[in-house]
Amino acid sequence: MSNIPENLKYTKEHEWIRVKDNDTAIIGITDYAQENLGDVTFVELPEVDQSFDIGESFGVVESVKTASDLYLPVSGSIVEINQSIEDTPENINTDPYGDGWLIKIKISNLTDLENLLSASDYQKII
Repeated sequence: MSNIPENLKYTKEHEWIRVKDNDTAIIGITDYAQENLGDVTFVELPEVDQSFDIGESFGVVESVKTASDLYLPVSGSIVEINQSIEDTPENINTDPYGDGWLIKIKISNLTDLENLLSASDYQKII
């Protein structure tokens, strides 16, 4: 059974988002996603200051089984990437909601958050 924290929002593509300050958020992949990927071996992340639209691919996670695109749950610009994840991609497997976070983003359109899934809605789709 996957861990689905109540305090996060989710996408159908298995990303999670934690809104920090009013317009800054942390994004990663869910416990369910990392379980299905298997052992993560490589992560490709965007550059700081790159801007993306909602639903756009912002990177790739590779595992022993497959490679998966990462999709942004909201529009915005990258303010920080998790540098340590490039050296220790296995943190995505061991701590997907903590040390395994991927990017921090400045949200450009807060209404994007209204279309995300609650923990119980996400539980239903998996």
